[in-house]
Amino acid sequence: MAQQLLMPKATAVWLVDNTALSFDQIAQFCKLHPLEVKAIADGESSQGIKGLDPVATGQLSREEISAAEANPELKLKLSEPKVRVPESKRKGPRYTPVSKRQDRPNAILWLVRNHPELKDAQISRLVGTTKSTIEQIRGRTHWNAANLTPMDPVTLGLCTQIDLDLEVERASKNRGALADSEHGTVLLSARETESEMPVEEESEKEIDADAVFAKLSSMKRVDPEEDDDNN
Repeated sequence: MAQQLLMPKATAVWLVDNTALSFDQIAQFCKLHPLEVKAIADGESSQGIKGLDPVATGQLSREEISAAEANPELKLKLSEPKVRVPESKRKGPRYTPVSKRQDRPNAILWLVRNHPELKDAQISRLVGTTKSTIEQIRGRTHWNAANLTPMDPVTLGLCTQIDLDLEVERASKNRGALADSEHGTVLLSARETESEMPVEEESEKEIDADAVFAKLSSMKRVDPEEDDDNN
């Protein structure tokens, strides 16, 4: 892993205040732009930042500073660390000790019964097993299914309570999101809304004029003379 300077700006502040190094040398060592170093020297930047002594932190030696001050073309280099920190290994499948591998089927059965929302991949991460083994235990086709006893994987030491809670929380969120998508209210488009509106019958829109006049003509007309006799 490549070495990196601790707190570059704070280191640049210290080098500006305590050495005669050029702006270019400080910028190259601290991975800054020369104008940033000039702004630090002018008090225009990094105000309130306390300088960090790279000599005290073991990142630079007094001898190299003196040599760079005498030669403006000399580039500063990070000192070799006294202690090497091993690089973190790539995270892979959970390792299960040999002494506890026989307990994995019991742990899988416990997870299947108590947390049915967990997916096979999540159970596999928790106890370090394969999906085929999980399927066998779910379907009770495992060779030792009759003798299995549900046991908490945390108690067995196959996973931590934090890991279990995290996987259960993830499964619950995914399950809730799926339920909302299946049963939630979905807004219809304008075209779908218009297509569902009731359509008026054509008979209400068009009036048969002939039928109306025929009905009126069949009605008995009143004689005006009869009206006068009645009066």
